[in-house]
Amino acid sequence: MQQQHEWQFFRAGGVDQVTIRTGADIANIGQLDQKLWVALACPTRGIEFDSATLDMIDLDADGRIRAPELVQACEWAVSMVQDPEVLTTGSDVLQLSSLRGDSDEARALLDEARRILALQGRSGTDSVSLAEVQQRLTTLNSMPFNGDGILNPVTLADHPALAALVERIMAAYGSAQGCDGQPGLGRAQLDNFFTDVQAIADWHARAQSNTCALPTQEQAVAAAQALNAVQAKVEDFFARTRLAAFDASALVPLSPSVEGYAALGKQLLSQEDAAIAALPVATVVAGGELPLTQGINPAWAEAMATLRTTAVEPLLGPLDSLSAAQWAQLKAQLAPCQAWLADHPATPLGTVAQAEAQALLDSGMQQQLQDFIQHDEDEKQHSVHAIALEKLIRYQRDLLALLNNFVAFSQFYNRQGAAFQAGTLFLDGRSCDLTVDVANPAAHATLAGMAKVFLAYCECQRNGQKRHIVAAFTAGDVDFLFVGRNGIFYDRAGQDWDATITKLIENPTSIGQAFFSPYKKFVRMVEEQVAKRAAAKDASVTASLDAQASKLVDVSKSAAAAPAPAAAAGKKTDVGTVAAIGVALGSISTVLVGIFGKFVELGPWIPVALLGIILAISGPSMLIAWLKLRERSLGPILDASGWAINGRMKINLQLGNSLSQAAKVPLSAKRITHDPFADKHTARWVWGVVAVLMLAALAWRCGWLDRVLPQPWQYNAVMAEVAPPPPAAPAPAPSPAP
Repeated sequence: MQQQHEWQFFRAGGVDQVTIRTGADIANIGQLDQKLWVALACPTRGIEFDSATLDMIDLDADGRIRAPELVQACEWAVSMVQDPEVLTTGSDVLQLSSLRGDSDEARALLDEARRILALQGRSGTDSVSLAEVQQRLTTLNSMPFNGDGILNPVTLADHPALAALVERIMAAYGSAQGCDGQPGLGRAQLDNFFTDVQAIADWHARAQSNTCALPTQEQAVAAAQALNAVQAKVEDFFARTRLAAFDASALVPLSPSVEGYAALGKQLLSQEDAAIAALPVATVVAGGELPLTQGINPAWAEAMATLRTTAVEPLLGPLDSLSAAQWAQLKAQLAPCQAWLADHPATPLGTVAQAEAQALLDSGMQQQLQDFIQHDEDEKQHSVHAIALEKLIRYQRDLLALLNNFVAFSQFYNRQGAAFQAGTLFLDGRSCDLTVDVANPAAHATLAGMAKVFLAYCECQRNGQKRHIVAAFTAGDVDFLFVGRNGIFYDRAGQDWDATITKLIENPTSIGQAFFSPYKKFVRMVEEQVAKRAAAKDASVTASLDAQASKLVDVSKSAAAAPAPAAAAGKKTDVGTVAAIGVALGSISTVLVGIFGKFVELGPWIPVALLGIILAISGPSMLIAWLKLRERSLGPILDASGWAINGRMKINLQLGNSLSQAAKVPLSAKRITHDPFADKHTARWVWGVVAVLMLAALAWRCGWLDRVLPQPWQYNAVMAEVAPPPPAAPAPAPSPAP
């Protein structure tokens, strides 16, 4: 049995994750149960990783890397080297001695590496770098024969005839994309072109055997073309004449009507009008003949003249008209030529003369171009090996890092910058390291909301470029985070972007924040209600003043001079209103005094009562926050970005505090605490005095101050003085007289 590899795991995010640090770990990655993988798929774009390396791993080129593709990449890289430990170096320089000698493919890569070094004048060097391989590929791609099997007409400057032919083929049959990014001629286009040229030459050859009784092939083609041009119209004419001969009453309906000519007379006519061309080619007469010189529809006069000179006169002699029998004879004689014309190969070349087609076939250029393509394809193997060598060097540099961002998230939990972290957002006096690129914020928010994390979607702009990110606020308060607030986003390259919040998904960031949340909400509600009442009162007062001003303007001068009635001299105070206000204030004070008295009577249980009140207010909010913080996870955020997260990657309080860090004054800094613009805290002093008095009353009520107070001021003495005297005992009844 195959010996099982011994894995090492670490605990992070509430998940057991495998530690990948050795070449043996990479070599045995296929044995690791995929249920233990943190991720099973990731996108090739939108993450901070070399996209060229990811594209090499993405075998099906669907923009996603899945677990089997990553396993295959590891197995291939291990099969190319003698010791898989070299795959953990992270270097982009490959030592030639690390390649295996018992593998044909590895030996081919070794030969290609030596060839690259020789071309660069470094023969005998024992290492090759990624930059050197890429330079070789760039040079190879720019060479006339670069291994892609595509001929660029620019590279055939020394063969102008071939270059012109290549451009003609590309114009008619399209082009293929070369590895240098330029269009060129491929073998398929070349073969299609000469296949069609041969077909056209064969078509011309078939015409030599039948010229339709005409002296030359050119005359036969011209006669057949002239017949094709008018055949449908002439057939229509003879059909009308036969029908009119069958029934004379059909002659009038089959001929143009007076009303039709009247309608044409109202238009601006020309010989090419479709309405004129739609009329019969000649006047319809029962059993009549087709005139060839006079009485022909003007729209068809030129075509009929061509038919007469190229077909009728050479085959039937000079005629002024054509009977139905003669017309049938003419068609029969030209039928083979018509069939030959209809059999013309349908190619992108269109019409090609026989001499030109044969010249192309006899020129030998077809073989020359095929030889050039074959020579180009012979260089393809070197290109394939160079590309494979580049892939191996990339795997040596990137494979371990990718595994620690895919199979495990060790780079993220070690705070080394995971592949999915886009950068750092500075906003609201803190930095957020958990930022992810987002293609569609609306679609992303639908799934990311399941993460139970406070998320801020931001639109980032820099030099006309735009991108969207989502930032996780995992610590601190969120009272001043709102849509439209601006910040600065630094990507992984250190470039700064202007960031603006466009959408928020609100969730608690800590239990402490949840504790104060009800009180903050209450204060905000009071402020909003006070603002609403003040605004309503202001509007009411303004409306009343406007009404009074209007009344004053409308009062006449005579009414203003008249003495005011005695009742208007002064408005009397409503005694009932004053009494009602007094009763209300008295009731409120009685209730407050009663509540305070009951509270004081609790004695030593007052702290417990205070704690109970606080828990009743803040408890539900803290409980909800605790439940959500327990479920706070990284998975939905990445799943919404195209990942397939396999484990429940929790974000606990400790990790959250490290991902969102508030501003802190350096310990070595000197501070001047005096603030000349600080707010005056008069209200705080008042409430402080009230609190001290309440504590003193509590201590006096509980008897805690009896040791320091004189006898008359002690609680028991005071209560004894104010207590009502006990009722007197009833006098004894007098004894009855003897």
